[in-house]
Amino acid sequence: MIIHVVKPGESLFTIGNLYGVPPFKIADDNELTDPSKLVVGQTLVIIEGTRMHEIVSGESLYSIARQYGVTVQAILEANPQITSPTVIYPGQVITIPPRTKKLGEIEINGYAFPNIDMEVLRKTLPYLTYLSIFSYEVKADGTLTPIEDEELIKAAREAGVAPLIVITNLEPGGGFSSDIARSVLSNEEVQETLINNIINTLEAKNYYGLDIDFEYIYPEDRELYNDFLRNVRSRLEPMGYTVTTAIAPKTSADQQGVVYEGHDYPVHGALADHVVIMTYEWGYTFGPPLAVAPINEVEKVINYALTEIPSQKILMGVPNYGYDWTLPYTPGTAAKTVTNTGAVNLAGDVGAAIQYDQKSQSPFFNYYDSEGKQHVVWFEDARSIDAKSKLAARKDLGGLSYWTVNKYFPQNWLVVDSLFDIKKLI
Repeated sequence: MIIHVVKPGESLFTIGNLYGVPPFKIADDNELTDPSKLVVGQTLVIIEGTRMHEIVSGESLYSIARQYGVTVQAILEANPQITSPTVIYPGQVITIPPRTKKLGEIEINGYAFPNIDMEVLRKTLPYLTYLSIFSYEVKADGTLTPIEDEELIKAAREAGVAPLIVITNLEPGGGFSSDIARSVLSNEEVQETLINNIINTLEAKNYYGLDIDFEYIYPEDRELYNDFLRNVRSRLEPMGYTVTTAIAPKTSADQQGVVYEGHDYPVHGALADHVVIMTYEWGYTFGPPLAVAPINEVEKVINYALTEIPSQKILMGVPNYGYDWTLPYTPGTAAKTVTNTGAVNLAGDVGAAIQYDQKSQSPFFNYYDSEGKQHVVWFEDARSIDAKSKLAARKDLGGLSYWTVNKYFPQNWLVVDSLFDIKKLI
């Protein structure tokens, strides 16, 4: 895998010639909507694949390795018939391996809404370990608001992906409710009703496990939430169901705020099979323009998490979206959500060059709209996904978790698939 950043005057033809890869393959791999319209600063993922090379007189394995950007050792591993690196001959055909070496096995979780386009889901499932279907809303009496999830569960299982039921304390048509969480966590009878409803749904719908996404828990209810997790774990573990929790991105145990205080990292790390850390939303809808998941801030969260949670239980959150802010930013105004591919298309439409912030490891661009208002767009590209993936590998994390997979981002999966073997459980 090569991540190429488009320069002024380049075309798919010149880029293909540069790497010895047919232009149509680059267009197909990256699913370019208009291959003739490249954007300066846009990333293209070049998948070289395995190539064959016929040795000519005067060549050595060293010169061949330099030509293809691989190591002599990688060539030897791909060609066990070569018994000595100094013994090769003209006319001999050898295999040239891809220059990207896998970093190991990883688990990938993807959150999906029930209204996901089924073709998008089918294209995504080969890259997932878990599909977390969002969400069954918990009511104050412990009942669950049903969703149409049967088709997603069936598709997931057919693809060897483990479907997880997601429960939330979301209000109908609203945000996360601290009061709904309290009504469940503070009442043993309601809690028992909820757990029974969870088990009934797990069994009836053929789910693999449970994903609990309770947010904005009152700080004083933290221990009640911990007890709820203990209760859930004790009921589900003997039945063979897994338990995953989603938690806020904290950098210390005593971080203040209702978003953070209700989530007890050590308890989640001890009880859950996996912990999804929501490492995104530094740049958010009603906030100032920022990278959505700046790598420097994400790493601070992961460094703290590793002091409290076993590394292999951590699924690091990755955003599959960006934001478009109108400038100058006015507090209280809303940014517009954009897809990562949509951001590149927008840059092309407005004639903007995409830039890359090294500190946050995130792409962005500025433009003026038809009314003369300035905008800034922050999003994700192949470089930022590569940086996040390699951070997860360096920290020996269990995997990554995407919010959400409802929109297909081909470059993400090209990068992840090049770097990792994706674990399947069923």
